[in-house]
Amino acid sequence: MATPAKVTKPEGKNNHDAADEQADKEQQEAIEQIDEVQNEIDKLNENASEEILKVEQKYNTLRQPYFKKRSDLIAKIPNFWVTAFVNHPQVSALLNEDDEEALQYLTKVEVQEFEDIKSGYRINFYFDTNPYFSNEMLTKEFHLNDTGDPSSQSTPIKWKEGKDLTKKGSATKGKKRTHEDQESFFSWFSDHGDAGADELGEVIKDDIWPNPLQYYLASEIDEETGGDGGEADDLDDEGNYEDEEEPDEEGEEEGEGEEDEEEEG
Repeated sequence: MATPAKVTKPEGKNNHDAADEQADKEQQEAIEQIDEVQNEIDKLNENASEEILKVEQKYNTLRQPYFKKRSDLIAKIPNFWVTAFVNHPQVSALLNEDDEEALQYLTKVEVQEFEDIKSGYRINFYFDTNPYFSNEMLTKEFHLNDTGDPSSQSTPIKWKEGKDLTKKGSATKGKKRTHEDQESFFSWFSDHGDAGADELGEVIKDDIWPNPLQYYLASEIDEETGGDGGEADDLDDEGNYEDEEEPDEEGEEEGEGEEDEEEEG
């Protein structure tokens, strides 16, 4: 009995498999090389972060004398800070009438970033003698510990008898409150529920503190410009006037047409 001939794979199939294997090998090598390059990029990013932090620390120190000079000048303007807060759209939403009255005694606001910048900051509020509380200064601090977890702490407010603004009304008692529905601005000092997302602290530090003058002057600027949309209102009035005139013109044309028909008749 004759031995069966061996069946060999087509040569084309072998070449195709070899090509796929080579492509896979090249792809894997490319991935490994990309990973190496990415590691180098990450190292540069880390170095950049360290350098940027050093620059921020340097300029934070350089800004301090100017902050002090600005605070000394602000002290000459009555109700500067309460005006700036009232004119700020996000902060004003947190103020009721009693808050505004109490903030009339606010003489100075100060934001102090910790020396290393990255671990947190402190906001100091200085007050004249007032009928609401005996503290001359209220402070709230925000910390970022070594594990990256945020926390906050603040000065207990020493309210005078019957003047605790945080206890007036209890509509939201028992419910989790946000800054938007807090009964009093001063409730913020005892709110440590989510220090990592403290909107008011961030607004004061990053928006108001860098340039409080723009918010103090905001109401004066609005008065000078006559409010937003003044020109648009004028344009609307003109447009309405033109719209009212058009029917009259059409009416005149219809009248003229009728007169011509009568003459022809």
